[in-house]
Amino acid sequence: MQLQPSFYFALAFLLGLPFLARAADLPKVGDVAPDFTLPSQEGTSVHLSKLRGQWVVLYFYPKDMTPGCTLEAHNFAKDQPEYAARNATVLGVSVDGIDSHKQFCAKENLNFKLLADTDKKVAEVYGSLNNFLVVKVAARHTFLIDPQGKIARVFADVKPASHSREVLAALDGLAPKAVAKGK
Repeated sequence: MQLQPSFYFALAFLLGLPFLARAADLPKVGDVAPDFTLPSQEGTSVHLSKLRGQWVVLYFYPKDMTPGCTLEAHNFAKDQPEYAARNATVLGVSVDGIDSHKQFCAKENLNFKLLADTDKKVAEVYGSLNNFLVVKVAARHTFLIDPQGKIARVFADVKPASHSREVLAALDGLAPKAVAKGK
């Protein structure tokens, strides 16, 4: 009998994450955000470098359609008008494929792009790849990238229930003029 990757994921959580290992250090505030091109749930390519001139909320999450990831995604979706008012684009990244992202967006009415990092290279470059036994998933990290393409804030201790509000507050602190202009 061959066990599914989700079995190992669940087992690691049940055992208190003793087999958890992160691949690399997180990029730091002030670093140029590592560029990438990834496909979205719509099948279109998203190039980070083409988003210069606006704020980017790049959030990594472990798995489509799991409780914490769904809660976090719902909050980002609910707050989309506030992100738009701050000239900010939200991008979710996991190692799930395009079809999984399509289903997740359709089922949960998500109104922003989810990017498929199936080769796990982007998560690794951002220090956001966790190893659970034989399964690799994205860590729950968020990077707030400024309009010049530099990392303005790193969130390494993300709580799904309040994270979107935390990111909006950080945007308000970092770009008060943009917020006032958008309101």
